[in-house]
Amino acid sequence: MARMNTATLQSHHQQRVLAACQYLDAHCAERVTLAVLGRRVNLSPFHLQRLFKAVVGVSPREYQEAQRIARFKHHVGSGRSVTQAMLDAGFGSTSRLYEKSAQLGMTPARYRNKGAGVAIGFTTFRSTLGAVLVAATARGICTVSLGARAGDLVAALRAEFSAAAVKRDDHGLRDYVKAIAAYLAGDNIDLALPLDIRATAFQRKVWKLLQTIPYGETRSYSELARKAGNPNAVRAVARAIATNPVALLIPCHRAIRKGGELAGYRWGIERKAELLKREKR
Repeated sequence: MARMNTATLQSHHQQRVLAACQYLDAHCAERVTLAVLGRRVNLSPFHLQRLFKAVVGVSPREYQEAQRIARFKHHVGSGRSVTQAMLDAGFGSTSRLYEKSAQLGMTPARYRNKGAGVAIGFTTFRSTLGAVLVAATARGICTVSLGARAGDLVAALRAEFSAAAVKRDDHGLRDYVKAIAAYLAGDNIDLALPLDIRATAFQRKVWKLLQTIPYGETRSYSELARKAGNPNAVRAVARAIATNPVALLIPCHRAIRKGGELAGYRWGIERKAELLKREKR
């Protein structure tokens, strides 16, 4: 039998992983073992685990858990009770759901109530790029936004977390501000700060890829799509980048078009150009 060339083999592997993802999506509420999944895609459990993680970035179990969380959030957002949404998403008990609730960034009941009971502190400061807002829960930073006026950024934060207890906390967030201000001044290229952000499995993968782009470098959307395991998902990658809630910490400004042109930036194309200019210096 003739050997497949490298490109054909990679495509074949991606097709099997895609088939595995589709099976997990269709059986989100069930417990799918590696053995069962491997038989579906004609791979041994060992090779499936290794290949799946190489292509998707997470294990099959982690992928399925993320899909369950996403389904739970969808059901709750559609008006179902927490208990019904929990059962429909495949969580057999409240303890299991709450064990995974860290992926929500808040407990299930609080998510249903649009953040009710969640304490969010925020602060703002001026920079050469304009106003900067930093907001955080007890777990980590949930928002970093840039704009012309601090008041507009605060209003947007309050609208997004309309049921949360949002209050100013300049003192409590001073260390975060110091690190971000140093980055903007070119004195701190490593913004490894704790985050408390919600994400789908795909968003999480794209955001992790962004964090691997070295300071002073860029990557095209198509290159990021290839690294995400789906070269045809350029638009999906762009959407995931556009939904990044923490400017600078997840460096979405380092994503550009294939030809080198700058694409849109949530906080203004001029700021994107300036950030890249500073980093290249």
